Amino acid sequence: MAVVRDLRVLLRLRDFRKLLAVRLLSQAADGVYQVALATYVVFSPEKQTSATAIASTMAVLLLPYSAIGPFAGVLLDRWRRRQVFLYGNLLRALLACVTGILIVAQVPDWLFYASALSVTAVNRFVLAGLSASLPRVVGPEQLVIANALSPTAGTLAATAGGGLAFLVRLLAAESNAVVVLLGAGLYLCAALASLRLPIALLGPDHDPAHRHPTPLEGIALTVRGMAAGLRHLSERRPAAQALAAMTSMRFCYGALTVMVLMLCRYAWADRESDGLALLGLAVGASGAGFFTAAVITPWLVGRLGTRGCITACAGSAAVLVPALGLFFAPGPMLAAAFVLGLATQGAKIATDTEVQSRVDDDFRGRVFSLYDVLFNVAFVTAAAAAALILPADGKSVTLIVCVAVLYAATAVGLARRGRRFT
Repeated sequence: MAVVRDLRVLLRLRDFRKLLAVRLLSQAADGVYQVALATYVVFSPEKQTSATAIASTMAVLLLPYSAIGPFAGVLLDRWRRRQVFLYGNLLRALLACVTGILIVAQVPDWLFYASALSVTAVNRFVLAGLSASLPRVVGPEQLVIANALSPTAGTLAATAGGGLAFLVRLLAAESNAVVVLLGAGLYLCAALASLRLPIALLGPDHDPAHRHPTPLEGIALTVRGMAAGLRHLSERRPAAQALAAMTSMRFCYGALTVMVLMLCRYAWADRESDGLALLGLAVGASGAGFFTAAVITPWLVGRLGTRGCITACAGSAAVLVPALGLFFAPGPMLAAAFVLGLATQGAKIATDTEVQSRVDDDFRGRVFSLYDVLFNVAFVTAAAAAALILPADGKSVTLIVCVAVLYAATAVGLARRGRRFT
């Protein structure tokens, strides 16, 4: 198969393998940490979780970094990205340990959230830096297959980390702190793995030695840098349109995520452990969709182009989500989770490729940070919208129909602007 051949060629690239190792360890740690937080907030027996509570938690954890994201982008275009991976993961390991201690100490919720926010803040730098660094370790003709393998492998690593966290949580009661410490260990391993990469390899190319700006200078630098990044993106309309479509699909994914959490918590299980097991199955089904997307998306992009691939993903989700989700039963919903994983990851691979191909290296950090901000805002906005619509048990025909309509509108909007980006 052509995909297998391309993967073999890619994996022969030593620097790509090293960068991939950093991604896998970092995102596996993310999966462990995020599941620990989710189970602590949603499935703790003493907490009566509602859709509004879930939305509030997502807002607390994600929205503040819509402000940090632009700073990350500007700094990623000035700092050595290898050093960002090293010190960022070391800092996350330390902060995750603090979170574990706070869980054991049963501190007030605001202090727990402050600690979780700190870990997530650093995450903005690491994930944006990984995407911005990929073109430095592969050739332009290998970007599609690299985007099929690298981010998808990272997502699968996060899924595997989440699965491990679910397993630990199910086997040992009150084990959230242990799970968080497991994530801290993986962050430490990611930091050590980054040392295998040469400092200058991942860019940026200009001399990073400069006077550290004052806070006011940093704000001015960020505003000017993001304005320049937005102008650069506006001159590359296909990349901007791909980002807009991906943001719309992320909104749909976020709304359905809240619905599945509520279904697992209340509608499908009488016991906490049963709900956790069902949520773990849903995560696994979505992960299988991610893996399938990694295999078929390069072929699909070759046949349809990046725009056609995103259109096909959105269109298929528009049809299959209501066909499967309206049963509100675990079996069909797990199939829907697979479809969503496939469609969302397939569209993301195509979008990443489009942005990396059309955005100059000096602007990639800023544009991918903007990408990250759009992801966060779309997800939190979707959670807030779901909280307004969802009943206590999570069963809402209205939500599924609205999501299907938005998927369809995204597909139609892309199709009307032409079949291919390239």
